[in-house]
Amino acid sequence: MTRAYVGVGANLGDREATIRAALAALPGVVGVSRLRETDPVGVVDQPPFLNGAAALETDFSPRELLGALLAVERELGRERRERWGPRTIDLDLLLYGDETIDEPGLTVPHPRLHERRFALEPLLDLDPELAIPGRGRVADLLAGLH
Repeated sequence: MTRAYVGVGANLGDREATIRAALAALPGVVGVSRLRETDPVGVVDQPPFLNGAAALETDFSPRELLGALLAVERELGRERRERWGPRTIDLDLLLYGDETIDEPGLTVPHPRLHERRFALEPLLDLDPELAIPGRGRVADLLAGLH
């Protein structure tokens, strides 16, 4: 079994209910951070997000887990129209054990994870000692953000 971390977010509809439905559909959830409201990044003219993270114990490969995340997004009405645009649900594979993966359609750790407070804070909730491969401890990365 591998410990993986998934970022969860939504800014359309009943955000909390959709996130709760997504978490219930994810395989092997062993922990959930608190949810926090955050401003959008990228496309800023949209509603605020509700963001959090989940820890999973999984025997899925990283690619299988990504497929499961995308299936849950589809089930919950996610439509991919605009990069960084509004969405009913967003599930991002942030970390998969201590692996570093760079394949077409799959990059782990998530490529901008170390720059995003809305993703780092929930990870810190889940594991205060967590480190991002190649980047360092989540707590230290958060302390370095402006």
